[in-house]
Amino acid sequence: MTRAVLFIHGGGAGAYDADRILAASLQKALGRDYNVRCPRMPNEESPDLHVWKSRVAEELVSLGDDVVLVGHSLGGLLLLRLLSEEPVAQRIDGVYVIAAPSWDDKEWNYDDLKLPRDVAARLSKVRRIVLYHSRDDEVVPFAHLALHAARLPWAIVREADKRGHQFGNDLSDVAADIARR
Repeated sequence: MTRAVLFIHGGGAGAYDADRILAASLQKALGRDYNVRCPRMPNEESPDLHVWKSRVAEELVSLGDDVVLVGHSLGGLLLLRLLSEEPVAQRIDGVYVIAAPSWDDKEWNYDDLKLPRDVAARLSKVRRIVLYHSRDDEVVPFAHLALHAARLPWAIVREADKRGHQFGNDLSDVAADIARR
């Protein structure tokens, strides 16, 4: 029996095509025991998080329990928002968030980036959350990793060097964390 992995890509022009490479890297590293799905989210150039949340909820229904969720950039933030704001019937085995933006009071102060104040309590039923970010991310500031970690103090934090926003198109370290479960 293969385990389901749902990979949610980031937002912006070309995000799906760029992140499909990440999803393929994850599939290759995980092997045949996993099935990585990477659906195209609607209107990636100008994402509407409410529409994206609905689409991800539809995907989750088809995957059953113990699904693994992986999100890159805006896709990672979307997963945190969905799981903290909407009832999800499925058991989530783990959430792996790569280079996700966070609300801050300087340049990234968009309401769509805000997580609920009690996000840690709302996500307490998720078996495992791992946060990844590279110090040289040229899109999302590395400081956003600390913002997420402060809101989710029990999450595992993985800092990387020289991987950029796309993590060098290599998610073998994420795959290793998933396989350890």
